[in-house]
Amino acid sequence: MATFLRPLSYRYQWLYDAISRTAALTVGGERRFRHLPLQGLTITPETRVLDLCCGSGQTTRFLVEQSEQVTGLDISPRSLERAQENVPQATYVQGWAEEMPLADNSFDVVHTSAAMHEMTPAQRQQIFQEAGRVLRPGGTLAMVDFHRPHNPLLWPGLALFLWLFETETAWQLLDSDVATELEKAGLQVTSFQLYGGGSLQVLHATKPASAPL
Repeated sequence: MATFLRPLSYRYQWLYDAISRTAALTVGGERRFRHLPLQGLTITPETRVLDLCCGSGQTTRFLVEQSEQVTGLDISPRSLERAQENVPQATYVQGWAEEMPLADNSFDVVHTSAAMHEMTPAQRQQIFQEAGRVLRPGGTLAMVDFHRPHNPLLWPGLALFLWLFETETAWQLLDSDVATELEKAGLQVTSFQLYGGGSLQVLHATKPASAPL
């Protein structure tokens, strides 16, 4: 169980943003961190992008630089109010990631940044299945989140961060094979890369083009 710092970080955006920016230094800063899952994707102004578990729009603000059709989804009304203030160019929808109030085959890209570690393995499986449902055939799920470091020097820092700000689901993610979870949801993993000494994983998974419309 996380300390009192976790609810404080969600209550006060300045604290959450400071934590995020500090953590992003391991990969060269916030802008680079936010762009990691977007590398290799073709996003044009017409690309329909879903920012899944968008929070207060931390990554949404980078997505709208590339697409004019960005939708942010989150369950928290407070976060969505902040996102609307921070990134008014996007459209926002309140809903559970496990049961998205969105139409089938309606997005070219589903993006999620540092959100899946908040979910249990069972929740993640539901979310990946839902992502496959709302993706058009040939569309891509792009994800960045924690990973167990292969550089032992980074393990104490990550462990301290998780202990202070996260719950047991983050620790569960470190022991999970996300690529296999995505494949079970019917998505084809096309890219898996590690950054920050292995402390971050970035995956692309595509909905088969032969999937029914």
